[in-house]
Amino acid sequence: MNNEPLGPDGLPGHDYFLDAVTHIDEAVASETIAISAARGLIYSVTETLGTMLGDPDLPSHLRSGYEGALELARELKAKLARQ
Repeated sequence: MNNEPLGPDGLPGHDYFLDAVTHIDEAVASETIAISAARGLIYSVTETLGTMLGDPDLPSHLRSGYEGALELARELKAKLARQ
């Protein structure tokens, strides 16, 4: 798990979001979280990342990392929708 502080811009790095998505995916796989709770959490992650990516002042080096995290979250969201 990433324990680095927030960046100088006050935003968490994309690794925080990757860790969150991975944790939710693992919790679903081990059946330690309800599917409905996982769906809600993934919804929140995708909405947060979408908002962050919509910021025109977001530096490009952050944008690419957030886009990767958002894609992973969308894949888990689709997987959860099938369950």
